[in-house]
Amino acid sequence: MYREKMIFLILLLLFLTPCVSGTFVVNVTQTSYQAEENQNITLEWTFRTRRDTSLSSISTLCKMSTESRRFVLFHLNQGIESPESQDPQFAGRVQWDKDVLTDGRLTLHVSRLRTSDSGFYWCNILVRPDGSNSRRCWLNVTAAAELQTQRPTESPQPERERINSIKFRLTLFLVSNFVFVLFLFILNYVPFCNPYSVYICLFLFVLIPLVFFGVLIFHF
Repeated sequence: MYREKMIFLILLLLFLTPCVSGTFVVNVTQTSYQAEENQNITLEWTFRTRRDTSLSSISTLCKMSTESRRFVLFHLNQGIESPESQDPQFAGRVQWDKDVLTDGRLTLHVSRLRTSDSGFYWCNILVRPDGSNSRRCWLNVTAAAELQTQRPTESPQPERERINSIKFRLTLFLVSNFVFVLFLFILNYVPFCNPYSVYICLFLFVLIPLVFFGVLIFHF
């Protein structure tokens, strides 16, 4: 009878162990990221920890997967980083925040993004004795030139307004000078009008405004 109880307890323990491990939950801050090449980005996973959770009790393996293959992004074995496991594509471009890991936050900073970095980013996190679990997110890195073509072009409205303003000034100037010259010719036929004053007026009110208008056009 005692032996049967022991066997039952052992079988029950073996049955409950994976169930308890299954309660360990890993989440992602964002399920999808969008970035441009040569930019930097931060990917974050969250999980539950205890007050006595130590860095040595945490292990994680993060990979980036595409349709063709998988790349090791980050490997942490019992709190110690293993850079030799990292794929050369990410060498020197991945940093992690050590201080917040025991608080339940795995934060990876990927710098100098490339278009080949697009794919699913998957992290399996193991915390002893709580259990392990994994979660993934998607990162899409777009070429800078491609994003530039998607941006709306600047409106040509300011240039059009500048041209219209110049046309208005030119028209106003020509009309006013025509009226003034016409007035001077009329005065020239008046008997008491001095003919030299007509030339002086032409110089003052026609030639000088023309020079001023030319300077104004070149300035704008």
